[in-house]
Amino acid sequence: MLSTYQYPKYEYRKPAELAAGENGAPGRYPVVVVGAGPVGLSAAIDLAIQGQKVVVLDNDDTVSIGSRGVCYAKRALEVLDRLGCGDEMVNKGVSWNVGRTFFREEEVFNFNLCPEPDHHRPGMINLQQYYLEEYLVKRAVEVGVDLRWKSTVIAVNPGEDTTGLRVETPDGVYNIEADWLVVGDGARSSIRTMLGLDIDGKIFMDRFLIADVVMKADFPTERWFWFDPPFHRNQSVLLHRQSDNVFRIDFQLGWNADPAEEKKPENVVPRIKAMLGDDREFDLEWVSVYTFQCRRMNSFRHGRVLFVGDAAHQVSPFGARGANSGIQDTDNLAWKLKLVMDGKAPSTLLDTYSEERVFAADENLMNSTRSTDFITPKSTTSKTFRNAVLGLAEHYPFARALVNSGRLSVPAYLTESRLNTADTDAFAGKMVPGAPMDDAPIETDTGESWLLQVLGNRFQLLVFADDASQVADAAALADLANNTVPVQVIVVAKTGIAPAGLKTVIDTRGCIAERYDAQPGTCYLARPDQHVAARWRAFDAAAVKKAVAVATCNA
Repeated sequence: MLSTYQYPKYEYRKPAELAAGENGAPGRYPVVVVGAGPVGLSAAIDLAIQGQKVVVLDNDDTVSIGSRGVCYAKRALEVLDRLGCGDEMVNKGVSWNVGRTFFREEEVFNFNLCPEPDHHRPGMINLQQYYLEEYLVKRAVEVGVDLRWKSTVIAVNPGEDTTGLRVETPDGVYNIEADWLVVGDGARSSIRTMLGLDIDGKIFMDRFLIADVVMKADFPTERWFWFDPPFHRNQSVLLHRQSDNVFRIDFQLGWNADPAEEKKPENVVPRIKAMLGDDREFDLEWVSVYTFQCRRMNSFRHGRVLFVGDAAHQVSPFGARGANSGIQDTDNLAWKLKLVMDGKAPSTLLDTYSEERVFAADENLMNSTRSTDFITPKSTTSKTFRNAVLGLAEHYPFARALVNSGRLSVPAYLTESRLNTADTDAFAGKMVPGAPMDDAPIETDTGESWLLQVLGNRFQLLVFADDASQVADAAALADLANNTVPVQVIVVAKTGIAPAGLKTVIDTRGCIAERYDAQPGTCYLARPDQHVAARWRAFDAAAVKKAVAVATCNA
């Protein structure tokens, strides 16, 4: 039990398949998700708000024990906004943008995750994972997800058209069938093991102690990382502030540390007192010792079985790339699966889920491995180099670029995706095809105040104009709603109301035009996951329809 959090107990209900008795046929469902962690729940919610019936199976009946995941990045928060629970996260969490790195007694480096103003979400928030899961469960219930607690998958039988599952519950065992199976059952995925699928990578030979400490402290809401501090010589320490006056402290221990001994309060408390001083009052909330690995599956799609989150890939905790990348997996997958299920795209579209997210995973693995090698050098030469870099970083900009206390989670730029349509016109800036779309302040007649609040869940065409009422080709723009894969048109303007059938967004501060290098007539095609699919300097209906076909594997 925790002093700051009361764990919910979710109601187990006898499944319909068992209620029907021995003669009942296996239930068949469009989508079954295994795992009610942050990633599995995000996938289920995303599909449910797009009209799919989703069953979630989880072997527990509560949220995760201990704070576990802590940091949630701006892009993940934007996805959670689209799913309908971003506000709760940000309101409860501790927002921050600044991180500081110390070498021994001196600060040598700091960074700002969001140096540019006029963004809805901060660069990062800190929040215990159990809160995130609680909010996601609540949202899943609101959108009609069938949550089945105390339900353990004990056998998987993939087929051409469906995947059969055998599920164990307190009332017995039953069978169900899934048209599509989304696997989000974590790093030790039992589904992956049952299917005999490999996951390749490396285990890092080091141990870290997590101590969640309840205390009242006036520390700023920043990320602090120490190399070789006086209170923990020759090792590293990380400090994050969370909700409810809970502080997460990570102590590097070394590979030879005994996990069972290190978790004992009589060994943990002296470490914390050495860091905070004897006069600081605190209470231990949760303690754990962990090792970590960097690895991934070769493919995240295996027929009608789709792997997401830690079941598909694992990284070190440095950089907050675990849950953040898993949530982005589901953001990439859900719209593609919906189009395939609706018969509006071929199943090959799901291959691009694996392609794009394998690329993102490799980027995360590379950054995570580099961070780990810098934080935990494995040779005298490596440690000498690292300490020299840290010593120089306080005074020389070139050395600061080499400091790596965890390159923090950022979204992948899918610039090599086969779903992109290449530029034929000249543009400046970073909103290239494949880029995650930047947010900006807006005004609309329906009350939205941020661009990303009107983007997502469908293909949309941003059309820029000075006066929305004078937008050119209004009839042809409105007709895009009748495309096989419908496209909603959003007119981004300085003033005016767009013609019927077109949505109006007022670029209140000119931020959208600036960030998207837009001028009157410029068009941006947005994917349902808020990535740029294509852009042009002038509207061409045929070009837009072709780009939508390319982005859905219908070309």
